Amino acid sequence: MKTKNNLKNEYFVQNITSIKSINQSCWDLCAGETNPFVSYDFLQSLEESGCVSNETGWMPFHLIVNDSNKNLVACAPLYFKNHSQGEYIFDHSWANALERAGGNYYPKLIIAIPFSPVSGPRLLIRDKYSEEKLKKIMLDRLIEIAKKNNLSSIHINFTGSKDNNFFNKTSFLERIGIQFHWKNNLYENFDQFLTSLSSRKRKSILKERKNSLKKDINIFTFTGQEINEEHIKAFYNFYIDTTSKKWGIPYLNYEFFSLLYEKNIRKKMVLIMAKRNNNWVAGAINFLGAKSLFGRYWGALEDHKFLHFEICYYQAIEFAIKNKIKNVEAGAQGPHKLSRGYLPSKTYSWHWVNNQTFKNAIENFLIEEKHSIKKNIEYFMSQSPYKNN
Repeated sequence: MKTKNNLKNEYFVQNITSIKSINQSCWDLCAGETNPFVSYDFLQSLEESGCVSNETGWMPFHLIVNDSNKNLVACAPLYFKNHSQGEYIFDHSWANALERAGGNYYPKLIIAIPFSPVSGPRLLIRDKYSEEKLKKIMLDRLIEIAKKNNLSSIHINFTGSKDNNFFNKTSFLERIGIQFHWKNNLYENFDQFLTSLSSRKRKSILKERKNSLKKDINIFTFTGQEINEEHIKAFYNFYIDTTSKKWGIPYLNYEFFSLLYEKNIRKKMVLIMAKRNNNWVAGAINFLGAKSLFGRYWGALEDHKFLHFEICYYQAIEFAIKNKIKNVEAGAQGPHKLSRGYLPSKTYSWHWVNNQTFKNAIENFLIEEKHSIKKNIEYFMSQSPYKNN
């Protein structure tokens, strides 16, 4: 299905129900190179594997804008959602409140990267000279869809700085969250990073690293073409075992990881694996951005104390230092990351609400939530493990 809108013959706005309908190179020219999660390969792998589909409650309705010469100049990964799972911006209380008041919260519209709490561009613009204009066209289109279909709300999750500057001038409500990120202060090696920490935290990390490798565990790091099918199969076994125990049904299937392995996005993958007695026992998949290493998926077949911290946090830091990467973003939530050198960092999302009374209630909620988050960040920073707090 496609829907079109003619804007005085200058731009043509469409919605499409499968990313396959778009030329890959055209999409990627809009997405850029800074963030692998908005790439065609990543989004198409989610659809092709069936992880994103009508059946899973993520119904693609991607927004694209062509110019008068039929060139793609802007796009966004847009979905109809009939639940709030796999978003990591939690609006279940909003849904419950509207349902109790007799309204329908679902379906809703959302621009996001499914199952990925990673900040980055969401309104993807190829023509940077017309960026503000194109973003306004896209926003008007989103609101038009919501109003025509009497949808409760529109959500833009985990936005980057450029989108934040734009949405700050709109009627969308701002929501702030917290993640924990590590910053590379031009460290030459891991030991130099340790010297920036307080003595107590430094000793604690050294102890954790030593204990994580006690039972003849060896750590290996594979990137790009070094990653092979054996690694992917082993990792999926870790992922399924851990995810099933912690959360029940996993969001992602083996085909998704296999497709990533087969596509060009493999060049952006960093796979850190642990081996014991010649068997792979644990691992984590990271992705390389222009300035950041993004930690995404973790799993283990055996329970070894501190091995999760070693693979997901310390090995990621070592890789970032070695490759002069500015940041490590280790996923959602996690105050336990603080003592390991990861400091609080704000995340942003933006929300449009159709019903004015409901909007007022959410706005009041967000004011209180923002105040609470500010206090939390101040507290976390007061507990910083660094010498110069």
